[in-house]
Amino acid sequence: MKTLMDIYAAQVAEGSLRADPAQEAVLPLLDRVRTDLANQPSGKRGLFSLIGGLKRPEAVRGLYLWGGVGRGKSMLMDLFYDHAPVPARRVHFHAFMQEVQDGINTARQAGTADAIAPVVEKIARDIRLLCFDEMQITDIADAMIVGRLFEGLFAKGVTVVTTSNRVPDDLYKDGLNRQLFLPFIEIIKQRLEVHHLHSPVDYRQGRLTGTPVYFHPVTGDVRATINDIWSDLTGNAGESLTLKVKGRDVVLRKFHNGIARATFWDLCGQMFGPGDYLVIADAVKLLILEDIPRLTRNNFNEAKRFVTLIDALYEAKVRLVCTAVDEPERLYIEGAGAFEFERTASRLREMQDATWGEERSEIGPGD
Repeated sequence: MKTLMDIYAAQVAEGSLRADPAQEAVLPLLDRVRTDLANQPSGKRGLFSLIGGLKRPEAVRGLYLWGGVGRGKSMLMDLFYDHAPVPARRVHFHAFMQEVQDGINTARQAGTADAIAPVVEKIARDIRLLCFDEMQITDIADAMIVGRLFEGLFAKGVTVVTTSNRVPDDLYKDGLNRQLFLPFIEIIKQRLEVHHLHSPVDYRQGRLTGTPVYFHPVTGDVRATINDIWSDLTGNAGESLTLKVKGRDVVLRKFHNGIARATFWDLCGQMFGPGDYLVIADAVKLLILEDIPRLTRNNFNEAKRFVTLIDALYEAKVRLVCTAVDEPERLYIEGAGAFEFERTASRLREMQDATWGEERSEIGPGD
């Protein structure tokens, strides 16, 4: 079995990757997980669950990889996942927890006393490895179940490797009833090796250096450029991501490794409020926002939501690439709210700076 260091070195030699000592330091940790998994008994799960007399292989110690935006965490996760020696699944943590909540609700409706148990059993039936991108807890419903959920998965022999923007002790920081969440942090420390990817280079920031990030007016060439930016940053990957906010669904129609793509009407044409935009800003590192229209008294509510969205993105240091009908100062020039929009226009200007978002590199979602 080739080591990940061998595979990484080959990609560096062919020019598809640039050697980074901080990334290279992670590779032996991931290879340790691969070796431990490969050396486990194979464990035919379906047979075990049927005859009940054989014990499932114990979960090996996984990895919790945290650090700043653009440092290569998702790339390393992809490299590891592509060469996993056991049945595995790679999923964004938000999407995974949505599936879990849906499964728990289904079990409760069926009258199951322990609604988490069938969810754990279903997840563990076909895989031995879960790879999460961007572990973060923002919803109290998730915070209250992750401890029992992961205890159950580990007991079923499922190994976890995850990236995150935060050191474990900062997960669900300042969250409601956080004291009930703290045992989960101890589970992470016991079951996962914690490693800080501390590279001085933000590779994603470099991809946008010298590239305009605010385009107006919206022409065919501009749309082609936006498609090129999306392709460069995501490889044209991307699926919809549903975020749960107080029981409601907030859908990002295209999402991949912290990069989201949406239209103005996707995010401002619906009855979203500050809480929704804060969750979006927490989940996204870079947002491509398309088709910002002229803002007038005729779309006053949408304009107010746009102001709130930009405030949330600005405070969270989210990178913004957008297309609009006109330059920021001419988006909203008459009607109630035009004066207040001057601050939003100023922020849109500031967010065009090539260094925008660098302050988030140590606290923004992992990449």
